[in-house]
Formats: sequence, C-alpha cells, structure tokens
Amino acid sequence: MTDNVEIYKKMVGEAAAQLVEDGMVVGLGSGTTVAFLVRALAERLRGGLRIAGAVPTSLETARLASSLGIPLVTLETNPTLDLDIDGADEIDPQLNLIKGGGGALLREKVVAAAARRFVVISDSSKLVPRLGVHFALPVEVVPFALSPVRRQLEALGASAQPRLREGQLYVTDNQNYILDCRFPAGIADPASLQARIRAIVGVVEHGLFLGMARQALIAGPNGLITLP
Repeated sequence: MTDNVEIYKKMVGEAAAQLVEDGMVVGLGSGTTVAFLVRALAERLRGGLRIAGAVPTSLETARLASSLGIPLVTLETNPTLDLDIDGADEIDPQLNLIKGGGGALLREKVVAAAARRFVVISDSSKLVPRLGVHFALPVEVVPFALSPVRRQLEALGASAQPRLREGQLYVTDNQNYILDCRFPAGIADPASLQARIRAIVGVVEHGLFLGMARQALIAGPNGLITLP
C-alpha cells in the first residue's frame, strides 16, 4: 500500500507541474507530495519552461527547489502569485482542508492567500467526509502563550497536545510551537471553530484552510481526478 501511495503522489505531483505556465510566479507548498511537484517542475524548466520565480512555503521546500535550479523569489518582491500548489492532510467535499502536518501551516496559508489560484494536490487517502476525524488540527502558538492557549483550546472540546520532535518541543520555521488538537467526533462546524480559535490571544495561525482551494488534483486507484 505504501508503494501505491508513493506512486499516487508522484502522479499528482507531475500532473500539477503541468499547470505552471511561462512567466508565472508560483507558490510551492510543503510535504512529500509537493516534493514530487518540485522535481517535476524542475524537469519542465530544464525542458524550456521559464517562470518568473517561485515562493517556497518552508525551508525544506526552499532547499529542494534551490538544489534543483528553480529560481526563488519572495513575497516582498512578488506580493501576488499567479498560482499556488500545495498538499493537504485532509480534504472534505467542499475542498476545505486541514494542513500543517509538516509544521509549515503559517507560511502555507500566507502563500495560498497571496495567490490568484490555489490548487491542492493529494492522494485519495486524504479525502474525508468530515475534517478532523482522523487527523489532528494543528494550531501554531507563540511560545509565551503555550499553556493558556492550550487550556482555551481544550475548553472548545479539543485534546490539545504540544507537538514534539525527538522528545523536545517542535519549533516551526517561525520559531513558534504547535498544539495538535483532536476532536472526538471530528469538526462539525469548521467555520465556527475557526472563528473561536482566531479569538484566542497567543494563537498565530491554525490549520483550517476554508474556502481557499479552487481545485483539487487527486490520484488514487481510479487514476487522476480533478475536483470540483
């Protein structure tokens, strides 16, 4: 099954690279599926495609893209992007997403919001009827506020656990912490939860991406599909 998932990720990453057109400024998301996109885009550049530049959403993506010869730019010089392509941890039928499993949710959301068109790419295992049933919702928090924010998230019905890496608190590219929030029955009303999380002082950003994705490319046992 793992081998199949890798095949699906490669399939959808290569398909997404075909969406990039000459002269575009593109956002490059984060994660294992996007890594296939980055490699496929580099191959297209070697074949003659010319882009104005790419804005990576994580240091990891920046290192990979740079190593493959993809020209990188910043939002300072390019505040509006033509296209952003990124993965997701969960995708519901309305193309609402949970993102941030890799810890890059803040930069991912900034780049997605700056793009004229945001396309999400994934294998079919990420399609869910309701967000939050299988995957925890990441909430990025300033370190000073970790404990009070955790208490307030738990008051919303979440089990909020600080993310760890090698036994230490995980630190994002923005030098913040992440609380992974699990809801026993999933997230019944994502918009309401989003508003309540945003109201908590000390929260930097959360992994709910609501109404942002224009399109999804999904690869699975039935091949490649486009939603909607």
